[in-house]
Amino acid sequence: MTNEQRMKNLNVPQGIVDAVLDTDAYNEVDDQFAFAYLLRSSERACVKAIYAAPFHNKRSDSPRDGMEKSYREIKKLLALAGEERDVYRGSPTYLPNEMTPVDSPAARDLVERAKRYSPENPLYIVAIGAITNIASAILLEPAVAENVVLVWLGGHAHHFADTKEFNMMQDVAAARVVFSSGVPLIQLPCRGVVSHFTISKPELEYWFAGKNPLSDYLAKNAIEEADSYAAGKPWTRIIWDVLAVAWLFNDNDRFMMSRILPTPELTYDHQYIHHKQETPMRYVYFIKRDVVLEDLIKKITA
Repeated sequence: MTNEQRMKNLNVPQGIVDAVLDTDAYNEVDDQFAFAYLLRSSERACVKAIYAAPFHNKRSDSPRDGMEKSYREIKKLLALAGEERDVYRGSPTYLPNEMTPVDSPAARDLVERAKRYSPENPLYIVAIGAITNIASAILLEPAVAENVVLVWLGGHAHHFADTKEFNMMQDVAAARVVFSSGVPLIQLPCRGVVSHFTISKPELEYWFAGKNPLSDYLAKNAIEEADSYAAGKPWTRIIWDVLAVAWLFNDNDRFMMSRILPTPELTYDHQYIHHKQETPMRYVYFIKRDVVLEDLIKKITA
């Protein structure tokens, strides 16, 4: 890929693009909003496939269990939306090292699907979980990195003390593979940037509840989750993953601000360091919260 083409692919795409979504949909409540937002933005994105990503926290017994629960959640969301898409199970484990892919239906589909695209006509990957499936596809076939653009919500802001963010720290080996692969990368950092995208209970009740089966599920799911730990106190909930989708529609910086930076290297002790290759990437550093929320409401409740 020429540097000129790379810089072009790091810009917001114009017109309708083909996209796949890689999501740990059962991990918490924000993936569901991002899922619905992308699905309901058919004027800008044609969703070709959805991949279930592994995760491990209090909502899963293991990465495999998290992936399976995410697979089922994807199916549930599609039914609520009245939509059908190709859905693939992803990695049951994280990468054992930076040279060994974890084979899965999702990784194999991405390898084959990417062959239909080119640097001049790329496939867009919206990734909102551990990056295992994408790294595995690149390790299986390095040419994948030439034919896709990766929009990943992962890591914290570059000025933060560490990169101990859920998506990035689950599979550091996979993140290192992706960051060094040369794939055109748009990074949306969590703490310090996307963490500003919050929503409150009154907003969920007013704007989403009762509008349609999908938006009603999103509102009730988010409210129940927040009420379970807020214990009757005021709260706002960060719905992080929405911003990875919103970047695809960020014409004239209407939703967020970003800049081109050299892609850093990630360390196993959760730091960003200088990478000798200095491959350009796009880094989002500011979110226009109200404008994004307005578009999200319009799309999901239509």
